[in-house]
Amino acid sequence: MDPTHPILAGLRRPERYATGPDVLRELRRVIVSGQVVPGTFVPVDDVAAFFQVSRIPVREALKTLIGEGLVAHEQRGGYTVTLLSAEELSELYVVRGALEAAATAAAVRNARAADDRRAREAHDTLGAAIADGDAAAYQRHSRGFHEALLSSCGMPRLLHMLEVAWNLTEPMQPMTLLEPGQLSELHAEHQQMLDAFLARDADRLAQLSAQHQGHLTTYVEGATQPGA
Repeated sequence: MDPTHPILAGLRRPERYATGPDVLRELRRVIVSGQVVPGTFVPVDDVAAFFQVSRIPVREALKTLIGEGLVAHEQRGGYTVTLLSAEELSELYVVRGALEAAATAAAVRNARAADDRRAREAHDTLGAAIADGDAAAYQRHSRGFHEALLSSCGMPRLLHMLEVAWNLTEPMQPMTLLEPGQLSELHAEHQQMLDAFLARDADRLAQLSAQHQGHLTTYVEGATQPGA
């Protein structure tokens, strides 16, 4: 077993005996967190040895992750972390934008003081990442900000679909590919979105969200094109 392999290096072994759900949860966490470069080979035997389980729960976990789009089964055998093309990544941003748009009005309508606090705190965390020049931290916390704006929508199935779409884009760590000026512009848009949410202006928030999604898609497309 190679403990320096990026997947093994990121895994956390539970204190108790590892179960199938533990294996699945940890593999998903490591992939979604961006600790593993897309296209990385998944060493089934080594993962099994790490968790002190047979290959069966590892393979079952990988089958689930294939269904979620996070892992690919190669024709030559074996498994790799899914590597999205620029076109596939752009498509996922369209999906994310559509789902967020569908949840916006209900989220604003249902929001209460606790939701306002959560949104403010999430935005403050983003501001700290900008101040530190930490694009990786901004990547991690941007999702939390968007979730804070939408969590009050009262549509758990939609939020689940949005979670799946977010998970698919996270391994690429797209925010880390952008120029500092682009990140600053996106952060300014987040501030405007927060203001609209706090003002309970659903139409304004929907407009700003669509604009933000368009800018993000354009920036990421530019950063992921060959030669970028």
